[in-house]
Amino acid sequence: MMTEPNSEQLSTDPAQILREAGLRATQQRTSVLTILAASTDHPTVDDVYDKARQLDDSVSIATIYRTMLLLETAGLIRKLTFDDAPARYEMTPNRDHDHLIDIDTGELIEIPGREISELRARIVNDLGYDVVSQHTILRGRRKH
Repeated sequence: MMTEPNSEQLSTDPAQILREAGLRATQQRTSVLTILAASTDHPTVDDVYDKARQLDDSVSIATIYRTMLLLETAGLIRKLTFDDAPARYEMTPNRDHDHLIDIDTGELIEIPGREISELRARIVNDLGYDVVSQHTILRGRRKH
């Protein structure tokens, strides 16, 4: 089962987070982490780019793509891909969670709780494996 970091030990300073991951704390990297940490949704690269341009109008889309890939590779952010929709991103969560996609609006909703994760871990354990990572995507339509 995955272990959870102690939330008291987690930094909220983007520059420190980058340095702890072994990365240089450039302005672009700090901006992207700040944007993602402040997001209440799961932005696309274009969304991050638009917000980054508000902070620094000299930033290019290519820089944002390179930065997002670097942060993902370092494990600081998580890329969420759903069918043929543009990838969306979130800060790597302290605890794995799942998502519900509203098929009518495209809204991406985080599913709280541990029930799905615990059920999956039991099933995988019964098959003789350990869960390394997990992510369930549910698609639904709001009841009328």
